[in-house]
Amino acid sequence: MSGHSKWSTIKRKKGAADARRGQVFTRLAREIAIAAREGGGDPDANFRLRLTVDRARANNMPKDNIERAIARGTGDNKDGSQLEEVSYEGYGPHGIALMIDCVTDNRNRAVADIRHILTRFGGSLGEGGSVGWQFSRLAYFSFPDENHDHDKLFEIAVDAGADDITFEDGEVEIVGPVEAFKDISDGLHAAGIQPEEAGLRRVPNNEIALRPDETLQVMRVIDNLEDLDDVQEVFSNLNISDEALAQLEAA
Repeated sequence: MSGHSKWSTIKRKKGAADARRGQVFTRLAREIAIAAREGGGDPDANFRLRLTVDRARANNMPKDNIERAIARGTGDNKDGSQLEEVSYEGYGPHGIALMIDCVTDNRNRAVADIRHILTRFGGSLGEGGSVGWQFSRLAYFSFPDENHDHDKLFEIAVDAGADDITFEDGEVEIVGPVEAFKDISDGLHAAGIQPEEAGLRRVPNNEIALRPDETLQVMRVIDNLEDLDDVQEVFSNLNISDEALAQLEAA
């Protein structure tokens, strides 16, 4: 399992997700609205919407919140703001490349907030294309390994077009090409498996290893960026060592 996934697991165990549940709901609502706007409000006919709604339910998002988000996306509930997806590229401390995916109703606010945090921690905002070439897009799924038949999971993943499946530290991770995302999701759904994480990830082509103290500095920047309301996900080319993970978990 990658260091980034391990760090996500640590944060869940420490209760960070519960502490920021309202923020999680806001992000999910925006994703639902975007999906409904692009593909319609019927989850059965809109794969992206179905996936996001499933994730919202897995996070115990109230049904009313989900329905309002769909209505916002389809235009049935106009609140005077228009959401859009936008990505920003930049560098954190020690030259670590960052891709910052946002859903926002105010680009000026989003970019100002991101620039402020990067500058505050010794990073910088880059021009479009300055960082993106260092990442590839992959379909990604993860869920707890709760006595699953590994051979069966391997068969499901490979038949759906996945490139790799790993079993480590009680977690299952599946990665594959973007075009295999729906088939992998459908295969897991048919097997009664609801992934805790499912989406298109930006995976670094090459990772950079830093000292544990430097790694902590970069992770502090990423945490601050992820706290911004407009930010959905932050991806980096940082290699998080086991030693750094141990310090993060103890913090």
